[in-house]
Amino acid sequence: MTQEKIQEGFDVFLHDGAHAFGAVRHVSPHQISVYIENAGDFTVPMSAVQEVHDEKVILNSRRIDEALKAAIARAHRGEDPRI
Repeated sequence: MTQEKIQEGFDVFLHDGAHAFGAVRHVSPHQISVYIENAGDFTVPMSAVQEVHDEKVILNSRRIDEALKAAIARAHRGEDPRI
């Protein structure tokens, strides 16, 4: 699998095949800024990025902090599950 260069607008996931919980807003050499639905912007270190492919950024859940995990858990609250 080819490792793509992360770009603004890429969707962000915890697992490939799961629902995206946010999108990349900004990329710098050591971190990315991710907008998380219902929570706002979070800074994620590049060390937490597990994979990048098909315009998707997959994070390693063991390398993100608890505040980010809580925001991810809230990302889709309020959505109609039938849609």
